[in-house]
Amino acid sequence: MTGDLSRVDAALAAADRAGSLGAWITRADAGAVRAAARRLTGTEPISGWTVAVKDNVDAEGYETTAGHPAFARRPAAGAPAVQALVDAGAIIVGKTNLDQFATGLVGTRSPFGPGRNPRSPEHVAGGSSSGSAIAVAVGAADIGVGTDTAGSGRVPAALCGVVGLKPTRGLVSTRGVVPAVAGLDCVSVLARTVGEAATALDLMAGFDAHDPWSRAPGSGAPAVGPGPLRVGVPRTVDLAGLDAPAERAWRAALDSLDRLGPVAEVDLAPYLDAGALLYQGAFVAARWHAFGAFLTAHPDGADPTVAGIVESARALRADALVGDLQRLQALRHAFAATLDSVDVIALPTVGTAPTLAEVAADPVGVNTAMGRFTNGTNLLDLCAAAVPAGARSDGLPFGITFLGPAFADATVATAAARFVAEPDPAAPRWTRWATVIVIGAHLTGQPLNHQLTERGGRLLRATRTAPVYALYALPTTPPKPGLVRVDQGGAAIAAELWQMPLDRFGEFVLDVAAPLTIGTVELADGSTHPGFLCEAIATAGAPDITRYGGWLAYQEARR
Repeated sequence: MTGDLSRVDAALAAADRAGSLGAWITRADAGAVRAAARRLTGTEPISGWTVAVKDNVDAEGYETTAGHPAFARRPAAGAPAVQALVDAGAIIVGKTNLDQFATGLVGTRSPFGPGRNPRSPEHVAGGSSSGSAIAVAVGAADIGVGTDTAGSGRVPAALCGVVGLKPTRGLVSTRGVVPAVAGLDCVSVLARTVGEAATALDLMAGFDAHDPWSRAPGSGAPAVGPGPLRVGVPRTVDLAGLDAPAERAWRAALDSLDRLGPVAEVDLAPYLDAGALLYQGAFVAARWHAFGAFLTAHPDGADPTVAGIVESARALRADALVGDLQRLQALRHAFAATLDSVDVIALPTVGTAPTLAEVAADPVGVNTAMGRFTNGTNLLDLCAAAVPAGARSDGLPFGITFLGPAFADATVATAAARFVAEPDPAAPRWTRWATVIVIGAHLTGQPLNHQLTERGGRLLRATRTAPVYALYALPTTPPKPGLVRVDQGGAAIAAELWQMPLDRFGEFVLDVAAPLTIGTVELADGSTHPGFLCEAIATAGAPDITRYGGWLAYQEARR
């Protein structure tokens, strides 16, 4: 027996509490969960992590109901996003409750019962990924798989006090997901830390040739280095919709944002206007297309609010959708300048925390208010990271969201991690950036540094090599050092680690003139990257400058 049972034992111990809050539609058998853990080798990337899957996402061996009993079907295979986690060592502990057909942000529109807030069961957990957020919040799962079209992953993350990552549209396959608004739907990730959420998202991401909405990130997707981030925040006029406890919590969060970098107000109006189109415009016709006929044929078990929303879309005219598409395109152009001026935009995730009674009294109005700060994200092709940001004065969790442009997922995750004082997440595998170690004329401020910057290169950090290299001053123009790995007498040499778009890396390498070459260089932390080395024959007669510990120190000593 090699599997570690600690995570599954913790999850199973918390499963009953999650159930009392309305988290589950189907729970896994405890014996089967432990047996799956025992079969693991312990070498898998997320060996023994527990996963709760929203019940509009297929998981092998489980029915998918999308929150409607008559819709129940058993898929032949799990959704690629879920299967990627299972293949990496995760164990499914159950399928979770949701607003029916992922239509809602409250978590109460389900014939399986409402999702209740872990901090106060009389308050909503938020939706539509209510069950997954509850399971993560109480420790019944390490990772919650959700979906997010209008905020369905971020809103429950904020109200339940957990992390929610909403990836760029198409970054994670939506094959095996019951559609709500095809093309805008995203598989989202909930977790208790940004690091765990980012790890799961990285495993789930990848182009899927069988998903018509899948997108491959272009080379040079936005990257993030160790330096400060430019943070945009909404103007006061854009913050309408915050109740008094949320407003106080937002002001407290603002005081912490400047530790990320410079903070400036930005015009959020185009984002908010775009969000209004999702439910108040013709885009709701996509929900009729996805499941309207089913609800009409199966009224028993249909949530009346969901059925009413979808039925209202039945009479929409095609020209109304064309008009909304044109309006959306104008808003995208208007918002582009805002995105260019900052690295991330920070805003409240949700402006209120309603009770179940308040939702019952005004189901549509409360839901509309809850989506004010989330609805526009997918329409404007943004990515987002929602994180806890303290508590409201009524004791319920408060959260903020970092927004970024498409494929800036690493940037928003890094902003979120820094805000909650976590280490920066590792760069995702899909970002298509090449790393390169430079030690001489390509260093910052040196004569050939432009060969990096002109190709979109970005400095990640100053560093040092492993202590196994000798450094020589070569007789070249401009002067350059030569780095050679040696069996003895080596030292750690000062270096910089840079990134550049992968499709520019080959062009960069072609500019490297003999006797220098690009090979594999080891850093002091044990990692290896492409970097500058030198043909050993070129060092014959060249001054050995290893004792200086780096090219810049050698140059300074010669002045």
